[in-house]
Amino acid sequence: CNCMVVGHSDDGRKTRIRLPSGSRKTIPSTCRAVVGITAGGGRMDKPVLKAGSNYHKYRVKRNCWPKVRGSAMNPVEHPHGGG
Repeated sequence: CNCMVVGHSDDGRKTRIRLPSGSRKTIPSTCRAVVGITAGGGRMDKPVLKAGSNYHKYRVKRNCWPKVRGSAMNPVEHPHGGG
């Protein structure tokens, strides 16, 4: 994701930039931008090899893992359970 500064207005308050899609946009000249690439890119490309890795990942975030099917539960725990 990058953009290029096309030009500035005469009073210096607005700046024209060209986005990767090719569209041009006018933004205030007081806006800031970060030069470079984002740190930690490609972190999610590595596969999760063990269930323990997923356990520790979701333990600190929220209680949404593991996802147990309702049909695998007992009838007292879920409407689809049993049978």
